[in-house]
Amino acid sequence: MTQAQTLYDKLMNAHVVREEKSTALIYIDRQLIHEVTSPQAFEGLAMAGRKPWRLQANLAVPDHNVPTTNRSSGVNGITDPISKLQIETLDKNCKTFGINEIPMNDIRQGIVHVVGPEQGATLPGMSIVCGDSHTSTHGALGALAFGIGTSEVEHVLATGCLWQSRSKNLKIEVNGELDKYVSAKDVALYIIGKIGTAGGTGYAIEFSGSTIENLSIEGRMTLCNMAIEAGSRCGMIAVDDKTIDYVKGRALSPAGKNWDKAVKYWHTLRSDDGAHFDKILSFKANDIKPQVTWGTSPEMVIAIDEVVPNPKNAKDEVQKTSWENALNYTHLKADTKISDIKIDKVFIGSCTNSRIEDLRIAAEVAKGKHIASNIKLALVVPGSGLIKKQAEDEGLDKIFIDSGFEWREAGCSMCLAMNADKLEAGERCASTSNRNFEGRQGQGSFTHLVSPAIAAASAIAGHFSNV
Repeated sequence: MTQAQTLYDKLMNAHVVREEKSTALIYIDRQLIHEVTSPQAFEGLAMAGRKPWRLQANLAVPDHNVPTTNRSSGVNGITDPISKLQIETLDKNCKTFGINEIPMNDIRQGIVHVVGPEQGATLPGMSIVCGDSHTSTHGALGALAFGIGTSEVEHVLATGCLWQSRSKNLKIEVNGELDKYVSAKDVALYIIGKIGTAGGTGYAIEFSGSTIENLSIEGRMTLCNMAIEAGSRCGMIAVDDKTIDYVKGRALSPAGKNWDKAVKYWHTLRSDDGAHFDKILSFKANDIKPQVTWGTSPEMVIAIDEVVPNPKNAKDEVQKTSWENALNYTHLKADTKISDIKIDKVFIGSCTNSRIEDLRIAAEVAKGKHIASNIKLALVVPGSGLIKKQAEDEGLDKIFIDSGFEWREAGCSMCLAMNADKLEAGERCASTSNRNFEGRQGQGSFTHLVSPAIAAASAIAGHFSNV
């Protein structure tokens, strides 16, 4: 009788080419490529006179540097010289090496972690890498997905393989029903608040329980996207009928007899009964309220009805110093109600929260209302051109525009300060992105992570607000 295996163990074992002591050479089924971490990788290939090992394993899409306005003139419309160069370099490299690219002005363009699943480039059972830490997103479809560095991007291009250390297994169970305006983003932030940003270090996280099963695939992607913020390289969720329904009929999904064979295999992609987990953590859905980060790390998070923590109440000197530094940076006072904090800008988008479900809930909250007078800018940035079109077909763009939001083209936008969408020093933002590090959205700016519903409600109120 074969030994019971976790989902992570099954995925790893299915891809091992060779194993030596604590590391395994694993085969990579799919590499997703964007303009920021690929130039040096392609340059390395060219200098060594190498060609990509398997062209069809790769899919490229520009996202970090693309502008979300004035796209009609293409790359020539990009004012920042570094951004323009990076996108031009990606276009050139893909052409030179024969890599399949979805260019900037293609309707399918968008954020790489949105486009991959949308195009069927992300499929259950795959090993997937990208030179971007939020590659963990793709684990929502029962894939082994993790971010890699630029030298590894080159290695995968050249060999189709990568050396990896095996992770330990961590199961995070969430059971029960979430309240209407509590989303996967709140679940992710709540868990990170409980276990810390190092809580998943050294582990592959499998999310399970009735709450997770009830999430849409979009919600599962949001949760797995944030696994990296809990210290894990990869988060994953077992394949079920929702997963299979989601990938069916997509551009790069199998068809005909291959589809039937794939589905048969995909149904095995769940942890066996009795499989060993090195650690198991359990949470209750009804303990989770809408979350807002207050500091400079995703673990510095509280519920919408709570107050900014006081360093006097820290568990130790390390945490006390960390909290004091965060309060000094964000210009906040301890014991302030989070709902009393005014904001300057709002950003709804990023690889965490830019899918159609996210836009629908934000539009539902904003409908018939208008952003507050103190809000300088409220951006809604779809995760892909196809999501943008779907939202427009549903009339969501009109709701946002009527409410005072700006409706933009697809891209990473204000998640990180690498394009024209960024905060000025001293500006405070309610953001549906994934990181609130110092200067993440612009030098000297303050980022507060929230869900799309809370971002929309806060834009209407002018301060952090529940729906």
